Amino acid sequence: MVDVAAAGLVLTGEDKEIVDMVHDFVMKEVRPKAAEHDISGELDWDAYNKAFEMGLICADLPAEYGGQGLSNVTAAWIREELMYGDAGFGLTCGTNNLGIKPVLLAGTEEQKKWCVDILTSDRPGRDPRWPQKRSGFAAFALTEPDAGSDAGSCKTLAQKVLDGDGSVKEYILNGRKCFITNACYADFMCVVASVDRSLGYKGLTMFLVDAHLPGVSIGKHEDKMGIRQSATCDVIFEDVHIPASALIGKEGEGFKIAMKTLEQGRAGVGSGCVGIMKAAKDVCVKYVQERVSMGKPIYKNQAIGFKIADMEIAIETSRAIGMKVAALLDAGDPSAATLGPIAKCYCSDALNHVVTEAVQILGGYGYMRDYPVEKLMRDAKIFQIFEGTNEIQRVVISGNVIRANRIK
Repeated sequence: MVDVAAAGLVLTGEDKEIVDMVHDFVMKEVRPKAAEHDISGELDWDAYNKAFEMGLICADLPAEYGGQGLSNVTAAWIREELMYGDAGFGLTCGTNNLGIKPVLLAGTEEQKKWCVDILTSDRPGRDPRWPQKRSGFAAFALTEPDAGSDAGSCKTLAQKVLDGDGSVKEYILNGRKCFITNACYADFMCVVASVDRSLGYKGLTMFLVDAHLPGVSIGKHEDKMGIRQSATCDVIFEDVHIPASALIGKEGEGFKIAMKTLEQGRAGVGSGCVGIMKAAKDVCVKYVQERVSMGKPIYKNQAIGFKIADMEIAIETSRAIGMKVAALLDAGDPSAATLGPIAKCYCSDALNHVVTEAVQILGGYGYMRDYPVEKLMRDAKIFQIFEGTNEIQRVVISGNVIRANRIK
């Protein structure tokens, strides 16, 4: 017999109360201002700070380090609600999880405590760049102008400086990262850099970098098509001196840590896609009952009714696969690593189909900014691109299938 609660398909008890609270917050504080902040391209700091007060930022951080310790399943439901409110807002709230993940996976106890304290402490006025900011921020810096899907082409260099006894005293970081979410707000970043470019992937190493160090600067702020409440920037490292203690794991383990970070993050992509699909469906369900054509509400036309049905099918199947990945992560099941790319690929493809159909259902109105579905269409596209393009996911999936079914 299937335990639907354990699989994350049904919420009960305290978890349900938490998610209901998040839903109420989103409906009152996030959705009403989503269009306004989509136009301005600025984060809704009032809503973000309230989300921080409610414990919604990094809600699944381990309790032993001061986090709430919520399960991956509950965190996925929270992410679905936040993305329902606004994709850029939800992404901003969730990126701290991505930013700290390398530390949680491979960092020292000191690194973990330092990072979690930054993310969970109330820190009003401590960052002169952003007087509205109350909590700490993290960023994950992997992508470069010439190293997107091909991480082995990373040009950011961490040059070792040796002590008198031959041990590493510090590293000097030089390079540029691009398309880094939350970089402009970040207090620390997990940065992938090469200690020896001739080694390719084997030279990649992960570092914990204090974003306030001399030589760390923020470059271009991208003017994006969608997810406009989310800040996306270049980061430049110019002779940044970082101590040997900033090393996460060991030299040469950076690629492995980065890939494991992305593997776990893909569970969140699925739940985020479901939230946006729900937002599109809800607009359409209301519209097709109010819009009358040829003497009857348009939902009575099969062509429209079938589109609504397909939206519901996409939502339920996407939630099922996304929650399965989250449940597997909670159980420590290694198959989460192989199902994660499937969930990311399937859910983001389904999302883009749903929002395209939503615009089609609304016709000319769907193309206008007065109705929210054109925004949802703009928000949706990035989910097929970030955290590994869907083309790369298919490469990974096919490789996994062949390895598991190798002809002997």
